[in-house]
Amino acid sequence: MLAAGCGAPAEERRSAWDVGDGQAPPGSFERVGWSSAEDMHAPRHDHTASVLPSGQVLIAGRYTDDARESAEVYDSATRRWSRTGEMGSARRGHTASVLRSGRVLVAGGHNLREGILASAEEYDSSTGRWSPVGAMASLRAGHTATVLPSGQVLIAGGFGVGGALSRAELYDPVSRTFSLAGRMSRARYGHAAVLLPTGKVLVVGGIGAMGELSSAEEYDPVTRTWSEVDLMARPRVHPTATLLDSGAVLVTGGGDSGAELYAPASRTWKTVGAMAMAREHHSATLLPSGQVLVVGGMGAIASAHAELYEPRSERWVPAGALATARSHHTASLLPSGAVLVAGGHSSSGPLAGSELYGLEPRR
Repeated sequence: MLAAGCGAPAEERRSAWDVGDGQAPPGSFERVGWSSAEDMHAPRHDHTASVLPSGQVLIAGRYTDDARESAEVYDSATRRWSRTGEMGSARRGHTASVLRSGRVLVAGGHNLREGILASAEEYDSSTGRWSPVGAMASLRAGHTATVLPSGQVLIAGGFGVGGALSRAELYDPVSRTFSLAGRMSRARYGHAAVLLPTGKVLVVGGIGAMGELSSAEEYDPVTRTWSEVDLMARPRVHPTATLLDSGAVLVTGGGDSGAELYAPASRTWKTVGAMAMAREHHSATLLPSGQVLVVGGMGAIASAHAELYEPRSERWVPAGALATARSHHTASLLPSGAVLVAGGHSSSGPLAGSELYGLEPRR
């Protein structure tokens, strides 16, 4: 494994983990760079990745035809992939949420045979099997799903039969059914959503009836109502939204290299340092250090570039490069502190390959 900062000046290498006081970051980890991991059993993009209580990662869905091999599991201890039970419906553009029980709820999406889906199912890692649950009220793909403090799951927006959706729904893991949760101020799909420290959910960007959106809004699970907040600096489609240790939300990309911070207390935005390149369909992962690892995505073409956001300086530093350029992939934080990047799409088509961004304890 090669160090991600080889050949760079010592000051630049240190800055990749420097949090502003010259001390080791929380968790005392040391960056060691990118390494290849075993290929998945099938190429995938527009899939989901869920870290299970066991530390394994469930990959569900694939963007090809409606072929089987709809799910597989990565074992972070052995670094091997294994097949698991087939979903009831082939799907892509769906969501996957880890419930308090450890089961995984998969909802919506679409496939070639059935089109856009309202169906949902749960995965039980103890048996490796899927079971159907109640269907959503709306057919939807390209939506978001956020697990609330209550254990319920908020499903918001997406693309339906008539276009962008404003309707939201709540999934109850006890009754295994959905109920309506009001309507957003703006219909949208291709947006991002994140749970705030207040228990509310922030939804940002996406595509609406009139095009790309710079709007954002919050959902209050107590009142089951939506309220608009300040606009972002620019429209963002397929951005990422990451809750930082400070309680602020970092929103990146979505059509340009820009990044913004949302302050939940004031419900306002602040522009921070720009990334090195424009991105959408990328990933953003909060690391044990408090930094955010942004990987791949698309500008004009799929990219192999990765970078780290440093909350103290509000700037970005390089984080090496993937072996394979990719967008539409997943990125999962493993119990070891490493990040598993799996699948995605390159100029040659869907990918089965996976890579690890390694974090190892300081000795």
